[in-house]
Amino acid sequence: MPAEFLPALEVAGRLLLGGVFVFAGWRNIGAFATLVPLIGARGMPMPKLMLSVAIALQVIAGVLVIAGVWLAPAAIALIGFLIVATLLFHNFWDHQGLDRVNRINGLTSNVALIGSFLLVMVVAN
Repeated sequence: MPAEFLPALEVAGRLLLGGVFVFAGWRNIGAFATLVPLIGARGMPMPKLMLSVAIALQVIAGVLVIAGVWLAPAAIALIGFLIVATLLFHNFWDHQGLDRVNRINGLTSNVALIGSFLLVMVVAN
């Protein structure tokens, strides 16, 4: 890969990776009323507050990743978010059939995102 392409690829990667979380956060705002009882049913205390914090984290940390500012803290915050979200919503062990497959796919996607954020932390140094 020619070295002159690397800065543009880094920006594109940050835009795509951070953009997913900004988009998801805004989408979750629209689904707030639906998500609160789901989160509460999974045992999360204070589901309205926790969802509000999660949305703010998604949007703010996603914007930081896009901007290339405070990359390591943003990556760590999103890794924490992904771990909690995975445990809450991708519990494939409690499901069968297509629902189980979908949850396994969500889990593997989140594991890949965590790997991506570990690489972001390397680039940040």
